[in-house]
Amino acid sequence: MPDRRILVLIPARMAATRLPGKPLLDIAGLPMIVHVLRRAEEAQIGRVAVATDTMEIAEAVRAHGGEAIMTRPDHPSGSDRVFEAACKLDPGRQAEIVVNLQGDFPTISPENIRDVLAPLEDPAVDIATLASMIHTEDEDTAPSVVKAVGSPLGGRRMRALYFTRATAPHGDGPRYHHIGLYAYRRAALERYVKLPPSPLELQEKLEQLRALEAGMRIDITIVDTVPRGVDTPVDLETTRRILAKS
Repeated sequence: MPDRRILVLIPARMAATRLPGKPLLDIAGLPMIVHVLRRAEEAQIGRVAVATDTMEIAEAVRAHGGEAIMTRPDHPSGSDRVFEAACKLDPGRQAEIVVNLQGDFPTISPENIRDVLAPLEDPAVDIATLASMIHTEDEDTAPSVVKAVGSPLGGRRMRALYFTRATAPHGDGPRYHHIGLYAYRRAALERYVKLPPSPLELQEKLEQLRALEAGMRIDITIVDTVPRGVDTPVDLETTRRILAKS
């Protein structure tokens, strides 16, 4: 029985410019959104649903036994879509934690989805996310790879200080690739979506900076692997090869 205190929501829409119709693209015989749904269900941490503004996505999810909730088409971000879905699915506010899992992470492991919850064991943490150590120069220098800069807390945990597309921090030492999976305390998500976009968020084009600039605490679990996001035709073919073997 899913834990009603946790909602795992997967925002999905069709309006991807580089890969039109991305959520419904076939990977190893299933639409991509269904692969993400399966990983979330296998994590077994809470109730799972896809939040979408497109009936075709909702129908594909339901045809494969999943739950889908329709949301407005004009949301500026996945976080806003997830907040609307949480309010609709859980009007009685049983859910204390809302997990925002991107719909283009078909290779994410159920274990990593579970890993995102650990920082919320500390009541001082508002939002939890993931990062993995960078091992290649290409990853280090690519603006498409978001770097998480944080203070080590011991074990596999950091407190986030900043997120950037630049190579950071400067000097010798580890650097970390941020993974866009978030677990919010419900009150933190509600506060976050009501804040206006912040100056650094607009400059870096990274919405998590809005939370940091507002003084919210984000902690990071460090994991061993980065799930492959699907943003380009090359990503799609690579993911198809990976999942065809699994």
